[in-house]
Amino acid sequence: MNEFNETFIQLLILLAVSMFVIAVAKKINQPYSIALVVVGLLLGSVNIPVLEEAEAYITQSHVFQAVIISLFLPILIGDATLKLPFGHLKEQGKPVLALAFGGTLLSFLLIAVGAYYLLDLPLVVAFTFASLMSATDPISVISIFKSLGVPKSVVTIIEGESLFNDGIAVVLFQISSVYLLSYMEMGWTGVGSGILLFLQFALGGIAVGAALGWFFSQLLRFYDDYPLEIAFSMLLFFGSFFIAEHVHVSGVIAVVVSGLIFGSYGARIGMSETTLMNIHSFWDVITLLANSLIFLMIGLEIQHIDFGDRWLLILAAILIVLAGRTIALYSSVSLLRDFPRKWKSVLNWGGLKGSLSIALALSLPDSFKGKDDVLMLTFSVVLFSLLVQGLTIKPLVLRAGVGEHNKNVNET
Repeated sequence: MNEFNETFIQLLILLAVSMFVIAVAKKINQPYSIALVVVGLLLGSVNIPVLEEAEAYITQSHVFQAVIISLFLPILIGDATLKLPFGHLKEQGKPVLALAFGGTLLSFLLIAVGAYYLLDLPLVVAFTFASLMSATDPISVISIFKSLGVPKSVVTIIEGESLFNDGIAVVLFQISSVYLLSYMEMGWTGVGSGILLFLQFALGGIAVGAALGWFFSQLLRFYDDYPLEIAFSMLLFFGSFFIAEHVHVSGVIAVVVSGLIFGSYGARIGMSETTLMNIHSFWDVITLLANSLIFLMIGLEIQHIDFGDRWLLILAAILIVLAGRTIALYSSVSLLRDFPRKWKSVLNWGGLKGSLSIALALSLPDSFKGKDDVLMLTFSVVLFSLLVQGLTIKPLVLRAGVGEHNKNVNET
């Protein structure tokens, strides 16, 4: 019991720090996620007695990985799908699918090849790193987009891409870090086995998510009780994730599908206006708490990474990731007619990397050869992404004329 109390107090201290940082960031109208990373970096480099135990506890790799993937990931994905109207997603279906599938797979291959040939990383390490760089985290970007009045179409595209490519990135990570060598030894048979495993993860996740999303949507027909319906949503998100993972399919994809069904079909057939308002307010608070700890933890975790004297390698990795994202994005939307050129640069630079990449990197077993390189490069790219891209996306949006002051933007 005492150990539980200690852990709880440590998390509470960090949460209090996070809330203070968010309050200040919102007052000065800056993205709180970036402010939290900066504060985390500062706290990690300064010894503050009252925070030492909390920092030491939360930055243990198994704690970070468990908190992000098992606790916060279902929450963040579930909340995003719940609030993303299916109608908006359907309208932007072509660019979302092009980026989430074609763009993600192409960037994965480009970054893997670049890391292998240019960074001289072992093949498995190169592909594992590439899978981590395939996931995007648009939390900071979306808040900036909304404050600038960026068209809903652009917000929907970048949010929809992130939801689906998170699931794809997790599957690519599992294949790259565990199965890649054995599949390569099998030759073309291995390629077929890899594609089959990918489909098994993805389609299995879709099936689990669809079944649970439909079941919990039907439950809503029998109740007009928003506390109970909020509890249903919690059970749905965590249930989808852990059931899917238990049967060895994609938990992330399961949550995406179940949340989309519950938030659109379920809301239509069984949620009153009062329930909708309260369920959205509840998840607003929960995601704020989750994000506050996630981004502070990213800053704190940096202190445990040994960057050594490898800045040229880090710079080369950043350039490879940026080039892979750019080529993949422009290629994947090139076949879409009437896709505004202004949107491409904003979507490209807005493809930030975040907590999922770090949590997956930390989940690699110590026996994985090249784990230190993967951690160093992943943290470096994420830090660059959040601080440099995150702080420059606002001027880019204004320069591109994608904000609300430009009413002639084509929102097809």
